[in-house]
Amino acid sequence: MKAVIFDLDDTLFDHTGSAQQAVRGWVTGLGIAPTDELIAQWFVIEDGVYPRYLAGELTHHEQRRERLRAFLPVLGLSVPVTDAELDQVFDGYLTQYKSSWTAFPDARPALEVARGNGLRIGVLTNGNPVQQNAKLAAIGLADLIDVVRTSEELGVSKPDPLTYLSTCEALGVEPGETLMIGDNLELDVLGARAAGLAARHLDRSVGQSLPELLDLL
Repeated sequence: MKAVIFDLDDTLFDHTGSAQQAVRGWVTGLGIAPTDELIAQWFVIEDGVYPRYLAGELTHHEQRRERLRAFLPVLGLSVPVTDAELDQVFDGYLTQYKSSWTAFPDARPALEVARGNGLRIGVLTNGNPVQQNAKLAAIGLADLIDVVRTSEELGVSKPDPLTYLSTCEALGVEPGETLMIGDNLELDVLGARAAGLAARHLDRSVGQSLPELLDLL
């Protein structure tokens, strides 16, 4: 292997934990108790709307507005009429989200292991390039990464083969020389393997860690 490509959200970056903390702080500020049911509903709505952004049906800002149109009634709040008002409301959540950004404790050690073994390092993520690069900078990992590729830049999202092949090309390696690691079995493992990469599934629910998966090299 000459390179390793990591997924970002819920692989290197704790998106779920950061978002949970953000929603709790945000709805509390709105005068609403942040119950587990409300937090769960936020993610249900996100999972329903975000694929429409990845499919090109919505812009990144539009998917945020659609999430609010679905979530605010759950809170018993009225939905603002204008896009500007919706964006202002979402900024309340976004401020909390950014302040909650954190890397998993094993993320930097894993990148350092890969770098120490002479591997090129890439990140391939279904997301917005500005936000995803900001995450990497904020959580202190950007300096260890050679290439970042996002679905918005590429015009297609994982598991389209182009996403993996384009990242390999940017890293200057062949697919067969590259390992993909991520938390999503379909997007980070099966899709990568179909494109000719080796791939490993990160399942934190069973205690797996990033350095453990790198040891397979």
